[in-house]
Amino acid sequence: MSQELSRRSFAKRAAVLAAPAVLPALGANETIRVGVIGTGGRGRYLIERGYEGNSGRFSVEAVCDTYAGNLAKGKDIVATRSGKTPRAYVDYRELLADKELDAVIIATPEHLHYRMLLDALAAGKHVYVEKPLAHTIEECQDIMKAVARSRSVVQVGTQNRSNSLYQMAKTMIAQGLIGDCHYVRAFWYRNALPNGAPAWRYAIPSDATPENTDWKRFLGSAPERPFSRERYFQWRLYWDYSSGIATDLMVHQTDITAFVLGKGIPDSVVATGGIYRWTENDDRDVPDTWSVLMDYTRDRFHINYSCYLGNARFGYGEQFLGNEGMIEVISRQTLNFYPESYPGVPDKVKARKELSITIPNNDHLAVEAHIRNWLNSIRGIEKPIAPPEAGYQAAIPGFMSVISYREGKKVLWDHKADRYRFA
Repeated sequence: MSQELSRRSFAKRAAVLAAPAVLPALGANETIRVGVIGTGGRGRYLIERGYEGNSGRFSVEAVCDTYAGNLAKGKDIVATRSGKTPRAYVDYRELLADKELDAVIIATPEHLHYRMLLDALAAGKHVYVEKPLAHTIEECQDIMKAVARSRSVVQVGTQNRSNSLYQMAKTMIAQGLIGDCHYVRAFWYRNALPNGAPAWRYAIPSDATPENTDWKRFLGSAPERPFSRERYFQWRLYWDYSSGIATDLMVHQTDITAFVLGKGIPDSVVATGGIYRWTENDDRDVPDTWSVLMDYTRDRFHINYSCYLGNARFGYGEQFLGNEGMIEVISRQTLNFYPESYPGVPDKVKARKELSITIPNNDHLAVEAHIRNWLNSIRGIEKPIAPPEAGYQAAIPGFMSVISYREGKKVLWDHKADRYRFA
């Protein structure tokens, strides 16, 4: 099944995920002028995918980064793709003040999302913000208030919602092919050498110095510290800037469970784990081993989550286990359907056939579709498939798991008060 065929088939369902009322600031055929805040690895990837899947729909007019090397690479990618060198900024606020920009992509470390997103909304820009929405529950709640007052289109970078296989899984489950689903198993396993990116030890440029790396702007509201190349380039390893597995990996999987099954914030979360694999010559704060139990008691539903950064055998994916069958999506590019076959299984279940579909490079296609959905939403012809409310509901379980882990307690969510408490 082709990606394009799947996209056409599921477009109507995607549209029901409505964001708050938006202002169609541009005509359907106008080019959207975009600025990219953060041109590290993720920011450059979004630029590439944007051009690959959305040629003619937008133009990158400006880039911003606090490390000169990243800024230069961002400029080079745009110039290569468009034939035009973008304006360059070190201070994101100067980019937001650029009146020639309609929208911005925020692809910075997690702890900077909050202030940048609020400032972008205040500047009247449409926003694509990488997940998680912010760095704390309270920051997310402030953002939701600001979004409610804004007419900007905001898309959160949980691109699995734009993945044709997850859209297919959502339809199959809605059609009753797995029966009642009360249990999801989600997992993410990977491995690396001590200096490998899967362990978040991203390569540190040899030329990085305090002179070409704006440490103060990187810190933002984080605690003051002396300049550290490790913290700047490997920020996912430290609580000051990241919540680790919970908001880099698990957030995608709580989000897609919400999308496929209509689940929101769990009623309770318990997390355990630790730093068990990466212990030698490693100063990381965040765990490399992570297990979380999430209960939605009102819905009689449970997510069992596990992640380990020391073995890649099982890869990553989600398994939706119903009483009549299972659907799993593995590595974002393979969907498998297995009907139940226990003794005495009903004939209607026995008649169903196993199914396996693989779409190579499907995550690239999903990111391109996710950006396209944002651009079309700015034009007023679609609605964001990952609006701020979805980003909020995806992030809260991650924050609850971190609180549970760090406090050693079960965390409950008060849905009426919109806040957590301990059991």
